Amino acid sequence: MLPLLVAAGTALAVLVVDLITQPRWRWPLGVGLLGAAATAVTAALTEPRQIGTFCAGLAAPGSDAIMPVDCALVFDSRARLVSVLIAALTVGALLLYAPALRRGDAPAGETVFLFACAMTGGVALAAAGDLITLIVALETLTIPLYALVALHRRRAGEAAAAAVTFFVNSVAATAVSLLGAALLYLASGTVQLRGLVSAPLFATGEWRPVALTGLALILVGLGFKVAAAPLHAWAPATYEGAPVPVAAFLSTASKLGGVVAILIVVDGVLATGAAGDDRSMFITAGITLAVLAALSMLVGTLVALRQRRTVRLLAWSSIAQAGFILAPLGGLTGLTLAAQADGLLDAALEYTVFFLVLELAAFSAVVALRPEAPDGGTLEDLRGLGRTAPWRAAALTFALVGLAGLPPMLAGLFAKITVIQALLQVDSYRLAVLVALISVVGLAVYWRPIAALYRAAPDLRAAPDLAQAPDLAPATRVPWAPAAALGLAIAAGLLLTVDPQLVYTAVTAWR
Repeated sequence: MLPLLVAAGTALAVLVVDLITQPRWRWPLGVGLLGAAATAVTAALTEPRQIGTFCAGLAAPGSDAIMPVDCALVFDSRARLVSVLIAALTVGALLLYAPALRRGDAPAGETVFLFACAMTGGVALAAAGDLITLIVALETLTIPLYALVALHRRRAGEAAAAAVTFFVNSVAATAVSLLGAALLYLASGTVQLRGLVSAPLFATGEWRPVALTGLALILVGLGFKVAAAPLHAWAPATYEGAPVPVAAFLSTASKLGGVVAILIVVDGVLATGAAGDDRSMFITAGITLAVLAALSMLVGTLVALRQRRTVRLLAWSSIAQAGFILAPLGGLTGLTLAAQADGLLDAALEYTVFFLVLELAAFSAVVALRPEAPDGGTLEDLRGLGRTAPWRAAALTFALVGLAGLPPMLAGLFAKITVIQALLQVDSYRLAVLVALISVVGLAVYWRPIAALYRAAPDLRAAPDLAQAPDLAPATRVPWAPAAALGLAIAAGLLLTVDPQLVYTAVTAWR
């Protein structure tokens, strides 16, 4: 419970400090950064264990002792990894938001408090052991983001519209997930993920169609959280209307929460769902996720090719990346043994870790290139920045090259190879070929902003009044906070390029 308590304590500490130190913005931001860093360190140092918190008691076989089982929170190796990632992404988002807080674009106390609440939900989600904890934790991660999207004074109209779009779609997705959870509970008589399909009601077989429907509905609802097509409509509008740091958090931490929720459901259900010759759970989960993955890769990549605004291009790219994340799970249809699912789940989480680092680097570079702008601007606004801001332009180029899966940032290439290799191991050749083809087409998506960076700069003398054309102005000096976030993200990307085994070791340790 310690990482969760530190995360929740951070949110409370921010409220108290903001009350005492108003109207200063540095104190809430400092407390939020320290609390998020402390959460990451605490999670990294906490010893993983299979016995958790809020457990049911069950007599151990052949003994009178009572051993805890069916726990609501289990801080295992997976929970430790995800908690560290959530806290690190929170640090990155707060650093990116620092210039806006200094300018007074958003109230510092409320903004940092909402980030800390979202971090608390992510840490709880990482250790979720039953459906109730899973859904409550996921909503705790998501609900603060509604306010964060709208909480920007310089973009009040666009931000409010984006927040409403996000809220309406999220409510519908949550309703679908809750319906699926209710059907699973109806069919099994338990909310424990690892005991769903071994429960007496489900074992009889007569409730199996209800359980399969519930599983499909849960996965569809969670597909919204990762912005998987056709559940993606909210993402481009929300990313574009939100402050860029919040869009970065949505594209990384929120997506991580959705991926982890899907992995927990699939791992928990399939762990006991492949008894005997019955493969219905594999087939249901595999078909649902394969459809979401294929549509996300196709729609996200093709529409991204037509985007002219930087954040909107990254949003559609993020939709395509969600397809790559879910693609290994589409291989569940080809499984014959439950043990084979481990490699597919590991591949999905490994790709997620690579993607998070590169995506955070891309958004950090956008903020660093336009530190005074409330949005990411257009691709034309990037024109010539390769000369006026060479280091920041090089950082954005490195991040985009990594997302494309090209050298020298090889982290993205390792991620795509991991996905294709996992699919080939379970004979999912069609999905593996689709991943490879979309990866090639996707090169054009990331080439467009890179080409804009190194085109000749526009002639500023042609502008009658430079103050009326701020988007044409040369890049200003970047504040220290976005520079720190960008430097950390690029350093992490280079580290994973040099030693990708770090990711594989961290992910496979949760077994």
